[in-house]
Amino acid sequence: MIRIRPSGERGLAEHGWLTSRHSFSFADYYDPREMGFSDLRVINEDIIAGGGGFPAHPHRNMEILTYVLEGALRHEDSMGHGSVIKAGDVQRMTAGTGVVHSEMNASADTPVHLFQIWLLPDRTGYPPEYEQETPEKALRQGQFQTLASGRLQEPGLHWHQDARLLTAELATGADASYVLAEDRCAYLQVIDGELLIGAQTLATGDACRIEHETVVRLAARKETRVLLFDLRGP
Repeated sequence: MIRIRPSGERGLAEHGWLTSRHSFSFADYYDPREMGFSDLRVINEDIIAGGGGFPAHPHRNMEILTYVLEGALRHEDSMGHGSVIKAGDVQRMTAGTGVVHSEMNASADTPVHLFQIWLLPDRTGYPPEYEQETPEKALRQGQFQTLASGRLQEPGLHWHQDARLLTAELATGADASYVLAEDRCAYLQVIDGELLIGAQTLATGDACRIEHETVVRLAARKETRVLLFDLRGP
C-alpha cells in the first residue's frame, strides 16, 4: 500500500529569516493524522536566510539528523563541538539525557537549505553523542546510499534505532529499486525532481508512506533526488 502526501499538504511556517515545511505535526502546525510514522517523528525542510538561525536550545531523548543540501550551517553544542556542516554533509546528534545546541547560517547573505530529521531512540537515557561526515557523492548516483543506520556494521552515521536512512540521485529515465523485509515499512521523500512509484507520480516535496510492500521501485522522469526511510513495521 502506497499513500501519497502531496508537498502542499505539509505544514508551512514563515518567519522572515526561516521558511520551514513540516511533514509531521511540529511547533504551531498540528494535524492528528500526521504525528509521525513508525519511529520517524520529524522531517522539516528548512531554508534559513543569511545571518539567521536557531540560537541555543535544549533537546532530550531524540536522534537528530541534519542533511544540508545547499549552503552551510554552523553548529555549536554543550558537548563542546563547533563545526560547519556544508552542502552534502550529514550530522547526527543523540540528545539522550540532554543537550543544548545552536544552528546558525554560516553565511551572512547566502541561504542554507537543509532537512532536519528526528527519530525516536530505542530507549531513553543515552549519553549525548555527535557525528558528522561527508558521504561520497558517487555512491548515490543511480542507487541508494546509506546515510544513517542503527546497525554498526553498515556504512554511514549510526543512531540508536532499528532504522535506515538512504538517499539516491537518479538521472532522467533511470530506475532504482529497494527491497523491504516483510516486517518493515518505508517513507519516501522527494527532495526535488519527478518520479513514478508504481503508477503514481511524485514531484518536488511530495512524499509517501509505503506499507505491506516488498520492493520499492522508482522511475525518474526528471533528474531526481530522494530520501528513503526503512523503518520498523506498524
